[in-house]
Order: sequence, then structure tokens, then C-alpha cells
Amino acid sequence: MTAPRQPLPFVTPWTEFFWRSGESGRLRVQECSACSGLIHPPKPVCPSCRGTDLAVREVSGRATLVGWTVSHHYPFPGVPNPYVVATVALEEDPRVRLTTRIVEADADELHLGMRVEVVFQQVEDVWLPLFRPTVEQPEPVPLPEDELPVERIASLVRPMPTTRKYEDDAVLSGIGMSHLGRRLMVDPLSLTVDACREAVADAGLTMDDIDGLSTYPGGGLEHGIGEGGVTAVESALRIRPTWFNGGMETFGPGGSVIAAIQAVSSGLVRHVLCFRTVWLSSNETLVRQGYLQPGGGRIGGDLGWQIPFGATSAAHLLAQTAQRYMHRYGATRETLGWIALNQRANAALNPTAVYRDPLTMDDYLGARLTTTPFGLYDNDVPVDAAIAIVVSAADTAGDLAKPPVRVEAAGTQMIERPEWDQSTSTHEPQVFGPAAHLWTRTDLRPDDVDVALLYDGFTFNCLSWLEGLGFCGIGEAKDFLDGGKNIARDGILPLNTHGGQLSHGRTHGMGLIHEAVVQLRGEGGERQVADARVAAVSSGGLTPSGALLLRSDS
Repeated sequence: MTAPRQPLPFVTPWTEFFWRSGESGRLRVQECSACSGLIHPPKPVCPSCRGTDLAVREVSGRATLVGWTVSHHYPFPGVPNPYVVATVALEEDPRVRLTTRIVEADADELHLGMRVEVVFQQVEDVWLPLFRPTVEQPEPVPLPEDELPVERIASLVRPMPTTRKYEDDAVLSGIGMSHLGRRLMVDPLSLTVDACREAVADAGLTMDDIDGLSTYPGGGLEHGIGEGGVTAVESALRIRPTWFNGGMETFGPGGSVIAAIQAVSSGLVRHVLCFRTVWLSSNETLVRQGYLQPGGGRIGGDLGWQIPFGATSAAHLLAQTAQRYMHRYGATRETLGWIALNQRANAALNPTAVYRDPLTMDDYLGARLTTTPFGLYDNDVPVDAAIAIVVSAADTAGDLAKPPVRVEAAGTQMIERPEWDQSTSTHEPQVFGPAAHLWTRTDLRPDDVDVALLYDGFTFNCLSWLEGLGFCGIGEAKDFLDGGKNIARDGILPLNTHGGQLSHGRTHGMGLIHEAVVQLRGEGGERQVADARVAAVSSGGLTPSGALLLRSDS
């Protein structure tokens, strides 16, 4: 088998000025002639002033180190572990950040605010702008402020255009989950079908009652995060939907449910079957066995500005964000550890969870590093599984098999910049916008929430949502999480009661909605939160994200 090639960006006539600037040894960046601001990644319009008179500018190549992470776990062709993925802010316009690698430096000597300079590495027809510390190192430069500080995000939420809420028109009527496990080595479509059948039966419906299908991320089989989408499920079940939806540009995995609620509210459908399937665990095995070949083509889109530098995982971007959060607010790895320990304690009471053995803080801190400051237990667990949710018209509630779960509010507004490395520097991107939007659509407040199911692809996702949704103040998670009592099942905010993605398994957010329904129905068994009436659920994880506020029918 030939060795995998180092991934490279897709170079176009309108991006080659950047990717080939190393040929002359001078870094070039797009500039707006109207406001003189630099633009990265390049765009046909200036995001700051919306001007279209654009040019290319040679810059000094000097920058400030505003984030870095030492990658210990993720393979990157041509670059042995450990290596340093970093973010630098350009001297000429610190609003512009480049994802890069740090070279010619000992990772132990790196610190936020240090000065760095560009050094180019040619790979085929691409000159990658890498950075190294400058010889002279004055006092660290203060980290640049975000274009939009998190404290201001709520002020940009748009008011409700009408008093009518589409959320009132729909209920969550059924839930289903396939067998969940590591490396099940079964057809992922079979998992989807199992979960869908269970959800439809749970609602007291038949497949003939289903008139809508909705999924995330849509088609695609070879990547391990889907079974083929709506077309695959329709080919298997022949539902003949009058409305369907699938794709990645939505409010995270929960976006399929939010879209279904909107479709029901519009009168297009009565019962929508939403589904989400993951089989990354088996996918990795099939790649190792040679059945599947990882993609070897050029990379376009936003990922094309990150992956060629070794930022191959969301972890590489989020770990740097966690580092900046710790730097600014004084949190530590123990702060994140309390989230991991809480999820494991809850998983111990859930027979479907992958990891149920006790976890101590010593275990957490002593685990191997994946990409600093994240260790093994900061990462969710790849599994094979499918989750299905049935969204029904609210006026069908009396005909359903079980008391439905009401949709109190949905938060969907995108306010923060969507590019991972240009967005909120101290919290997961796309948290504060949808969170603030959620609370404008309900009279309920954070204190009314009885159980929280918050996205935890990594521990830091969960911390960001705790602050974004207002369960504690910005920068206050260190005190709120200390000791783990506040987020325990008998605490003031029971968190991820099924074990979360960290211990139950990576179901990419749909498992959180499933558990919210279980809790609001009172079906949680040993892990049931007493008198749970209101649940907050978030979905996303470095994607456009969304949040739901659900309540029991009683």
C-alpha cells in the first residue's frame, strides 16, 4: 500500500497568490482597498465594510502567537507526532488569524503573545506558510480582542418578527436507538433502519404514517458519519415523503429536528422521521484493512486553510480555544476533568453506555495526551449507532402512544463568525448566538431548567455551552464545576445524565435529544432526575450550532 500523501489545499486562480507567495519569500494576503483591512481566507467581498474593491498586499510575515496545541495522537502524513498546530495574528491586522504549524522551536518554550515570523515549506506546487519564533523576544504582546466580544453577542439577537411561535405546532412523539457499540462491523443502514423502526413504534405510529424524512449530514457513506442519507433510507423503507431534508449546513445534528419542527408548523407534513447514524468506529477498521481508502485529493472550502497545516481534527482548533480560555479566566485541566468524571458517573447507571467503569481525577489527569491541553478523556468515544426522533404535529398528541414532549423554544441565530479559526477566541464558536436567541423565544429562564443535555464532543464544548446558555457567568465555569456537585444528578443542574458523548458514545448530538425525551418522560430508571419538567439541549460542535428548550406535557 502506498504511503498517504500530505494533504494540500485546492489552489485556484483566486487563491494562488497566498499558496504560492513563498516562491518569492514574501507572504501575501488579500486586502480591502476601501477600509484597508486584511481578509483571510480570501473572499469576493470585504466582511468588514462589504466593499468589493479588493487587492493583494505583501505583508511583513511577522505575527503574534495567539494559540497552539501539541498534537500527540492524530496522524499527519509527512509530519511525525508530536507537532505543533498554531494560530497566529498578523502584525499588520491582528483581526486576521492564520492556522499554521510552529517549527524550529521547542514546544515547552512557546507562550501566548510571543513574536513569530513566517518560514515557507514547499510541498509540490504549494508553499505552506509556517512560523517560527523570532530571535528577539520582547515582552509578550496582549492577545487581540475578538471583533465581536462574547459579552456583546446577545445584543445582536433579532427580535421575534411575530408573536406566533412555530415551536408550539410540533411535539417530539417517538425516540429510537439502534444497538450501540465499538466496531460493530455491520451495514450502517441497518443501524438506521433499526432506530427508525423503534422510534416510529415508540410514537404508536406505522411507517405509513410518516410523511417526512430529515437527517444530518445527508448523503455519503465512506466517511463514517452517515448511512447514505435520505435517499438510502427511502430506498430501504419506501416511505414516499412529501417533504425531506438533509445536509450539513444546519444547526448541528439537531438541525434535522429543528427543520422537521418548521416543516410540521408550515403544514407540509404531520409526522417526520429524523435520523442520525455514525459508524466511525467501524470505518477506521475498514480503512486499516484496506476496504476503504482515505481521500487523497486536494482540500477546498474552509478546511483547506486548516488541514494542510495538520489541523486535521476539530480538536486542534478547540484545544487552542480551551488554552486561551484557561489563560484568560484561570481555569485548569481539572476544570474540564469534572465534566469527564460527571459523564462517567452517569454512564455507570446506563446499560447502553460504552464506558461504565469508574473514573477518578487521577485517571483523567494521567491519561495520554491527544492534543494539549486535551487528554484521552476529553474526547468523545467513536461508536457505531443510529438515533431516530419522530416529530409530529401538536394536534396529534392525543393519538400518540406516550405523552409527547413539547418544544418550548429553539435557538438558531448565527452571530459569531463561522470560520473556526477566525471566530470566538475563548469559547466554542457558534454557542453564544443560538443560546441568546433561545432565551428570546420563551419566558423560561436558565433557573427553570431541570436537566441539561449539552454537546460534549470534547469537554470544552460542554463548558462553553454552560456559560453560553447562562447556567453560570462568562469565565465562571471554574467555580461552577469545581467538585462536580453542581452538575451531578442531584445537583442544581444535572448534566448529560446518560453519560454524554464522552462515556455513552459519540452520537453527534442526537443522543442528547434522545436522552432529553427519556428524562422528560420519567423513563431514566436509575439515572432519572426527579421531577424533570424542562430540558435544555444543545447541538453542534464547531459547526453552525443550535439549541432546544423542551418541556414535558404534564
